[in-house]
Amino acid sequence: MPGSTNGPTSGATKAMGAMTVGGLVLVTAYSVALGSNGWLWFGWVVLGLLTLAMIVTQP
Repeated sequence: MPGSTNGPTSGATKAMGAMTVGGLVLVTAYSVALGSNGWLWFGWVVLGLLTLAMIVTQP
Protein backbone atom coordinates (compact mmCIF):
# COMPACT_ATOMS: atom_id res chain seq x y z
CA MET A 1 0.00 0.00 0.00
CA PRO A 2 1.46 3.40 -0.91
CA GLY A 3 2.46 5.54 2.05
CA SER A 4 2.63 2.65 4.48
CA THR A 5 5.72 1.87 6.50
CA ASN A 6 7.63 -1.36 6.06
CA GLY A 7 8.86 -1.75 9.61
CA PRO A 8 9.74 -0.03 12.84
CA THR A 9 12.91 1.58 11.47
CA SER A 10 11.20 3.54 8.70
CA GLY A 11 9.75 5.96 11.26
CA ALA A 12 13.19 6.38 12.80
CA THR A 13 14.66 7.06 9.37
CA LYS A 14 12.05 9.73 8.68
CA ALA A 15 12.77 11.34 12.05
CA MET A 16 16.50 11.26 11.35
CA GLY A 17 15.91 12.87 7.95
CA ALA A 18 13.82 15.59 9.54
CA MET A 19 16.56 16.24 12.10
CA THR A 20 19.14 16.43 9.33
CA VAL A 21 17.13 18.97 7.34
CA GLY A 22 16.34 20.94 10.49
CA GLY A 23 20.01 20.89 11.44
CA LEU A 24 20.96 22.23 8.04
CA VAL A 25 18.52 25.11 8.45
CA LEU A 26 19.85 25.91 11.93
CA VAL A 27 23.52 25.73 10.93
CA THR A 28 22.86 27.90 7.89
CA ALA A 29 20.96 30.48 9.96
CA TYR A 30 23.75 30.51 12.56
CA SER A 31 26.37 30.98 9.85
CA VAL A 32 24.46 33.87 8.29
CA ALA A 33 23.80 35.60 11.62
CA LEU A 34 27.04 35.01 13.54
CA GLY A 35 29.58 33.73 11.05
CA SER A 36 30.61 30.26 10.03
CA ASN A 37 31.64 27.67 12.61
CA GLY A 38 33.51 24.67 11.24
CA TRP A 39 32.46 22.38 14.10
CA LEU A 40 28.78 23.00 13.39
CA TRP A 41 29.26 22.12 9.73
CA PHE A 42 31.31 19.06 10.66
CA GLY A 43 28.53 17.92 12.99
CA TRP A 44 25.94 18.42 10.29
CA VAL A 45 27.99 16.41 7.78
CA VAL A 46 28.30 13.56 10.30
CA LEU A 47 24.54 13.67 10.92
CA GLY A 48 23.91 13.64 7.17
CA LEU A 49 26.20 10.64 6.68
CA LEU A 50 24.45 8.76 9.48
CA THR A 51 21.08 9.53 7.89
CA LEU A 52 22.34 8.36 4.51
CA ALA A 53 23.62 5.15 6.10
CA MET A 54 20.22 4.53 7.68
CA ILE A 55 18.48 5.03 4.34
CA VAL A 56 20.88 2.73 2.47
CA THR A 57 20.62 -0.06 5.04
CA GLN A 58 16.81 -0.13 5.02
CA PRO A 59 15.54 -3.61 4.13
